[in-house]
Amino acid sequence: MRRTSYLVKRVEVGVRVMLDAALRRHGLTSGQYLLLSQVSRQGGLSSAELARRSTVTPQSMNESIAVLEQKRLVRRTEDRTNRRILLIGLTREGRRVLSACDKAVDAAEERYFAALAPAELATLRELLAALLDHDALPAV
Repeated sequence: MRRTSYLVKRVEVGVRVMLDAALRRHGLTSGQYLLLSQVSRQGGLSSAELARRSTVTPQSMNESIAVLEQKRLVRRTEDRTNRRILLIGLTREGRRVLSACDKAVDAAEERYFAALAPAELATLRELLAALLDHDALPAV
């Protein structure tokens, strides 16, 4: 019997390959897309907070944000309560690109998860969400 952690890792690799292929024509990597998605859902976060939530180093997150800034997809604005903190938000172009990417990812996910019946896919989502909500990840 294969270990659960092995199966999860293999699926994670497959999902990353699927995302990268779906996003290639939009000029984004899966990591950049996920960062844009997170900023869209929880805008107004600092790069340090985004790094913690993404389990990457602050330096790595700053590099990712700089690339998205060069592409004019995100912008940094001063926090009104602490001018030393820069908050990350989507630009108009960032929202447009994210919307196009969401459509490409929806189609790619439909193909990738086609082996599961809709009820099975819903159960998988619930189980994965329960694991995330449990927050058993070690601190980075």
